[in-house]
Amino acid sequence: MTPGVRRYDPDRRQRIIDAALRVVGERGIAGLTHRSVAAEADVPLGSTTYHFKTLDDLLVAALRQANEGFAQAVARSAALADPDADLAAVLARLLGELLAADRGRVELEYELYLAALRRPALRPVAAQWCEAVSAALTPRTDPMTARALVAAMDGIGLQVLLTDAAYDEEYAREVLKRVLQPS
Repeated sequence: MTPGVRRYDPDRRQRIIDAALRVVGERGIAGLTHRSVAAEADVPLGSTTYHFKTLDDLLVAALRQANEGFAQAVARSAALADPDADLAAVLARLLGELLAADRGRVELEYELYLAALRRPALRPVAAQWCEAVSAALTPRTDPMTARALVAAMDGIGLQVLLTDAAYDEEYAREVLKRVLQPS
């Protein structure tokens, strides 16, 4: 390549986001720097700052990408679309599948999600995740109950991750059932 000539690299931005997710997964948010991401993505340092002026910009993109999984699983669930399906059971199963599929990935998602406590730039993305899952649930329930279901699933997921407890699908189903049908 001739010095000073840029090579066309349409996937570079995505590689940087993927590298940021790997860095946070391995070292936590404290280990995330433009330099660490550039090294992980095997791109020049200037590329990371070109695509993401600040670390918060990079974290927003990483959180947005990390958030896609569960919201999409809820939205795509055929059982969720079935008005006769037991909504609590469907959601408990989906939550269990998420936790079982890749615990490290779920831990990473929660780390990014909870980073919004200290990084206000992440708050809108965290809120968008809650809204997306709630919106996916509103065909089956009212908006307030949908938000309560999301809060309950968040709490159950965090308890499992923080205590290293095995996921108890029956417990989750019962909790979600109580949100749907309070006594």
